Amino acid sequence: MKKVLSLTLVALMSLSLAGCGGGSSSAAATSAAAASEAASEAPAETAAAAASSSDMKVAMVTDYGDITDKSFNQTTYEASKAFCEENGIEFEYKKPASDADADREASIEDAIAEGYNVIVMPGFAFAQAIADEAPLYPDVKFVALDVAKADLDKAAGGTFSADNVYSAVYQEELAGYMAGYAAVKLGYTKLGFLGGMAVPSVVRYGSGYIQGANEAAKELGNTADVEVKYIYGGQFYGDADITSVMDTWYQGGTEIVFACGGGIYSSAAEAAVKTGGKVIGVDVDQAATIDGDYGDGITVTSAMKGLAATVNTLLTAIRDGKWDEYKGKVETLGIVSDTPSENYVQLPDTTQWGDGFTEDDYKQLVADMHSGKITVDNSIDALPSVEITVDDQGSIKG
Repeated sequence: MKKVLSLTLVALMSLSLAGCGGGSSSAAATSAAAASEAASEAPAETAAAAASSSDMKVAMVTDYGDITDKSFNQTTYEASKAFCEENGIEFEYKKPASDADADREASIEDAIAEGYNVIVMPGFAFAQAIADEAPLYPDVKFVALDVAKADLDKAAGGTFSADNVYSAVYQEELAGYMAGYAAVKLGYTKLGFLGGMAVPSVVRYGSGYIQGANEAAKELGNTADVEVKYIYGGQFYGDADITSVMDTWYQGGTEIVFACGGGIYSSAAEAAVKTGGKVIGVDVDQAATIDGDYGDGITVTSAMKGLAATVNTLLTAIRDGKWDEYKGKVETLGIVSDTPSENYVQLPDTTQWGDGFTEDDYKQLVADMHSGKITVDNSIDALPSVEITVDDQGSIKG
């Protein structure tokens, strides 16, 4: 397993926007006491942080999709907006005119021209924009999610390095593994994976999902009975064409589909309700969203990653004058603790635990991942070789 490089969090995983619980009351009391002591002493760094905060203006630029996707973009937007509102910091978001690099760059330049000096960018597609724009604006801080070092190097035509850029990438294969393992342990044998586009993060989710389902089937001794239909929609939203494919799946016996890609979950959920099928959400806890729109009990679990926690950590560091701890880094975030809620990849509390997969079973699974007893292949070159049946159906569009 790749080594996990963790961020130093003020509250390690306060995923309020992803449906996870906060810290203990004793921790909160300790924090409050520390804050009170700091305020009474009025140290120089406190004044510096206040000055830094007053000069800070944050703009978020969307990737594919928009801030109503109830997933990746929306969570990043809501985390950024909430932080700024709580700290009296001016905030704006911009949606590029298209998915072209030129339009992403135009949105970034518009924000900078308007005085925004912190740019938050969710999505791997920002690699070219970062490579082009960051060197031009050394005083602007660029915070990216899902933009890998290899993507930046390719975009730059060589080794990319900039002290005004930070990017977090996640071990989605671990969250996908948890979801696939849980599904099979809970008794599902006819699984599906509906990816948005075959971008690295989505491919890692899918690969992990297959590996987790395979391991659970091996433990249960039913690998011959477990199958996964695997397809990409070719976009990050649902439509009639994708729903039609999902209708065919569910009506043909598919019991549960991992809908992995922004708003594409709508096609899986719309088809699922017709047959009593189930879905698995992605990136954040999507139970309330999907069940609220399509019916209670549809969402069995969600494969989550710590988008809100990352945004909060980086914006806090910038506010407090601690950007030097993060600048110039691309960090891979995954499992950093035996405690599930403290990790950057996890399942939500709303998971439909059962006799086959209890909350204690989940905690043991996380502990085994943390210790290295369980390793998950993160390769995106090909689907993993497994004992269960995988029906790779390519892409619906594109």
